[in-house]
Order: sequence, then C-alpha cells, then structure tokens
Amino acid sequence: MGEESWRGQVGRMGEDEISAFLAEPQIARLACIDEEGWPYVVPCWQEWEGGSFWVISREKSAWARYLADEPRCAISIDEEGAQRKVVAQCTAHLVEEPNTGGQWVPIAERMSLRYLGENGPKYLEPTLGKPRWLFRLEPVKLQTWQGVDWATRYK
Repeated sequence: MGEESWRGQVGRMGEDEISAFLAEPQIARLACIDEEGWPYVVPCWQEWEGGSFWVISREKSAWARYLADEPRCAISIDEEGAQRKVVAQCTAHLVEEPNTGGQWVPIAERMSLRYLGENGPKYLEPTLGKPRWLFRLEPVKLQTWQGVDWATRYK
C-alpha cells in the first residue's frame, strides 16, 4: 500500500469482519414504512447474531408498530475513519409484543454493556419493568464496504 495506507483495507468485508464490526457500539439507522407509506428512519441499538439483526423497541415507539404492520425494512450501520459500513434490506419478524421479562432482556443487557460500557446496567435496570418489543431483522440483501476508495463498479 505504501503511500496509500491511509485508505485502509478496501473492499467488501468477510463474515468475521462483519461480525467484529457489528459487535462494536455503532448506532444503527433503521428504516421502515409509516402508516401513510412514507419512509421513517430512527437511530437504534442493534445486535448481530445468527445472521440476523436484533432490535428492541419501547412499547410506545412508532417504529415498532410500523415494523409490525409492514415487515419490509432496511438497516444501516457505518463509521467514520476506516469507513466500514453494513447496509441491509430486511424482513422484520416480530418475536415478542410488548412485555416485561421476555427474551428481549438478555439482549438488552448485552446491548447496554456494549453501547454504554460498565454503566450500561445502571441505565437499563430501572427500566426493566417497562414493556418492550423484540424484532429479528432477517437480511434479504446485505452489502458491506470498508476503506477509502470507490468500488470497481463506480470507476
């Protein structure tokens, strides 16, 4: 690479690179369709496991209802610097309607530690009694990129 080392590794990410990147505390942007057919984008935490994204929503969040009504959605996770990104079109699967003490709790615990560090549980614990939705977003199409350069198809 020599003089071009500032570009970083360029190209698609492998499975291990995707998993490592998605295990970092990068905020996701989730796109869904509202009740009037308009795009609705919201930042959220995500967990990548078993080839799917897991997202948790508060009981009264608009986007949970949108996903429940229309499962077609998209998610984007990116960063500055090495410019890694994962973009996926997904089908949302409603795993749990709003509840307390459900499958979402251990996922939320892991997310709180990843996104907030050692103080994550201090943030989460007082709200465990608040009902949450749990969705699994299954990628239909997944694209990745890393590095500072153009993909060959654009050159």
